[in-house]
Amino acid sequence: MHSILVVDDDTSMREFLEILLTKEGYHVSLAENGEMGCEILEKQQFDLVITDIRMEDIDGIDVLKKAKQTSPETMVVMISAFATAETAVEAMREGAYDYIPKPFKVREFKKIVEDTLKSKRPVPVGKEGDKEKDIFHFDCLIGESPQMRKVYDLVERVAQIRSNILISGESGTGKELVARAIHRQSPRSERPFVVINCAGIPENLIESELFGYKKGAFTGAVNDKEGLFDVADGGTVFLDEVGDLPPAIQVRLLRVIQERTFTAVGGTVEKRVDVRFISATNKDLETEVINGKFREDLFFRLNVIQIQMPPLRERDGDLPLLGQFFLEKYAQELGKDVRKISSYAMDILGQYSFPGNVRELENIIERSIALESSNIVLPESLTLSHFQRDVLT
Repeated sequence: MHSILVVDDDTSMREFLEILLTKEGYHVSLAENGEMGCEILEKQQFDLVITDIRMEDIDGIDVLKKAKQTSPETMVVMISAFATAETAVEAMREGAYDYIPKPFKVREFKKIVEDTLKSKRPVPVGKEGDKEKDIFHFDCLIGESPQMRKVYDLVERVAQIRSNILISGESGTGKELVARAIHRQSPRSERPFVVINCAGIPENLIESELFGYKKGAFTGAVNDKEGLFDVADGGTVFLDEVGDLPPAIQVRLLRVIQERTFTAVGGTVEKRVDVRFISATNKDLETEVINGKFREDLFFRLNVIQIQMPPLRERDGDLPLLGQFFLEKYAQELGKDVRKISSYAMDILGQYSFPGNVRELENIIERSIALESSNIVLPESLTLSHFQRDVLT
């Protein structure tokens, strides 16, 4: 049974927390002020200390320091009705695990206590620990949700074969990362991985970009030029947003896939090419086929094996992992001493639908760290689009 010390000079709050935490199965001790809290900490160790910040004489920061002095492994959570960035910075600097403003929701408070105590457990080592690490970080993909484990399993199974793959999913879900993971684990890993942005190349240039051109093929073609298929020979071609290919290019692409040959613009000699095709789309290509916007024969050639990328809102438990990953990445890149995302900020992120998925989360975290003046990402640092105001209240 975990032991918790509650330090608060508000009698009603102290008694409320005692009842709440006892019902959750914790052994709870109480201190009615900071002085009493420090005296108890001199005599007894606790798994967790929950302390108010603003108390007369000896405040919560002093209690925090005493807890860390007498038992460095004790976790400390600060609570206060007067939450400011300055007090949050000081609390985190002195070793607090989290900082909770009053009033708080019971469900959220219980979750914070649970997460704090879980973080106190030693990290598993050996084979089991290695297995958990692999699930968390698979190649260039991050996540341990059941939805992502299915993706990892498919990546491992298809990496060694030559069949074409279609990766579908909303924008920002990481379709290119999956394609790169497949390439890196395939026998073609030492050969080029060529990304073709089907939506980003102007229609009048896409043919020459893909297939190359011969000198004199058109005005400005003063020399022969290799196309992207030439560059990718022996490797992997990633057709990003393949649903945006113009109809004329769809016809030529179909021939490359079927015959493994192509002709440069203005050329007469067929070139043979050995490439594997991985395509990605955020469109429903079957509907596009029905509507006559995408060739049915090309769809079947590309869609030999399909991988469906889950949106972030459906990836159970992956948000904190991704948030921490991006926090560490941008804290280092931007030279900022930002160490964690506060539980309340994470709770707000957890209620957000993320229309832009993982890419949007990355942008939110980068912006928060760039603008953050403390060493913890607080709720007011978050800038979310398409966001319902009542989530913040």
